[in-house]
Amino acid sequence: MSNLNDFRNNENFFLMAGPCVIEGEEMALQIAERIVSITQKLNIPLIFKGSYRKANRSRLDSFTGIGDEKALKILQKVNATFGVPTVTDIHETTEAAMAAAYVDVLQIPAFLCRQTDLLVAAAHTGKIVNIKKGQFLSPEAMQFAAQKVVDAGNKQVMLTERGTTFGYTDLVVDYRGLPTMQAFGFPVVMDVTHSLQQPNQTSGVTGGLPQLIETIAKAAVAVGADGLFIETHPDPHSAKSDGANMLPLDQLEGLLTKLVRIRQAIRK
Repeated sequence: MSNLNDFRNNENFFLMAGPCVIEGEEMALQIAERIVSITQKLNIPLIFKGSYRKANRSRLDSFTGIGDEKALKILQKVNATFGVPTVTDIHETTEAAMAAAYVDVLQIPAFLCRQTDLLVAAAHTGKIVNIKKGQFLSPEAMQFAAQKVVDAGNKQVMLTERGTTFGYTDLVVDYRGLPTMQAFGFPVVMDVTHSLQQPNQTSGVTGGLPQLIETIAKAAVAVGADGLFIETHPDPHSAKSDGANMLPLDQLEGLLTKLVRIRQAIRK
């Protein structure tokens, strides 16, 4: 996966999918095997996603990870076992080179999308950089985040829409943002599951609206998103992070089958 155009020019959308966080090797490989099987069947280019560490949690006692190197080696094993590229989040400049040794795509979390030093450090690794749009930013503002990476010598940039803050405990998706960001010349991804989060709950645990995953995804494909980002888990209720808005793994094939049909219809 050295050229983003291989994904953007594909007849199908590409998919970034996997668990929110790497919980262990067996589960990661199980999820990866299933996603690989489905995407190969439907001819959907895949980037396997898993955070090696969760730095942004509501409470101090929330699960953050199994250890950085251990989780990154699991992502590396997914790549070696199934031959698919992988993506993970980075949170500080010192993490960029470390994570780049194990994965193909570095992801900049939404809350950090304006952090210049982090964007530059990611750019300098030479890896593809996926920048999530801050919940507090307009789509137009993302051209400046992307330009920081380009000016640092790396043109391999993706932008990801993940909803906009609406009040204190909800997000909304403005689909006008997808073509707006595509006009900058970068592939644009719709983060289906995170856009359905309900943050800042009084319990200190983020809520979600997973029953709307299909709705958000269908609209994104119809609008012409280059890629989709979907977090999935065999049992979201037992997931150690973002279980409230993840897609049950056994529902992924049915959803993607519908989405491929929509993609085919709008291309005719």
